[in-house]
Amino acid sequence: MLMGEEERKRKMKLRYAMVCSSNQNRSMEAHSLLKREGFDVCSYGTGAHVKLPGPSLREPNVYEFGTPYKQMYDELRRRDPDLYKRNGILPMLKRNYSVKTAPQRWQDNAADGYFDVAFTFEEKVFDTVIEDLNNRKHSLMKSVLVINLEVKDNHEEAAIGAKLAVDLCQELEAVDFWEDSIDDIVAAFEQQHNRKLLYSICFY
Repeated sequence: MLMGEEERKRKMKLRYAMVCSSNQNRSMEAHSLLKREGFDVCSYGTGAHVKLPGPSLREPNVYEFGTPYKQMYDELRRRDPDLYKRNGILPMLKRNYSVKTAPQRWQDNAADGYFDVAFTFEEKVFDTVIEDLNNRKHSLMKSVLVINLEVKDNHEEAAIGAKLAVDLCQELEAVDFWEDSIDDIVAAFEQQHNRKLLYSICFY
């Protein structure tokens, strides 16, 4: 009998946040995959707005965080279905609204509670998450691992990055206390995948 998602989630020890700039591609690809694997996971963006590619580099589609993915999908499908299907935006948005309702901003997530691991996919986002955590009140003195795996913002790289994120999260789940093992986990991951990681320990 297959284990249900909720049952698998209960067996996971840690709570994860996947974070990119717009909470559209890299963080959502990872959110979708980790959710299917039974992890307790949320996802966020750190930008001022949500940006999606438009007809040209100078004409991105800009939305506020909290705008439903389904609304973006419907608008872009009406505007130019061929373009947004061809560049992968419509399939991505369809995937996104099957995972959650709308993009969420990391800096506004205090009501969501604390995370054990915040996983970022770009150094600029990594720096923003650390700065934000350092500016919060540290009332719980609970540690949070912030870890960055550099992933280019395209659909192919996001799929690879999500699989690597799952691998790393499985390694973190396998130890009793990640604080004691993080150096070894990172070194082994870097050697196995030939990918460099950045990480820092912050507090809630």
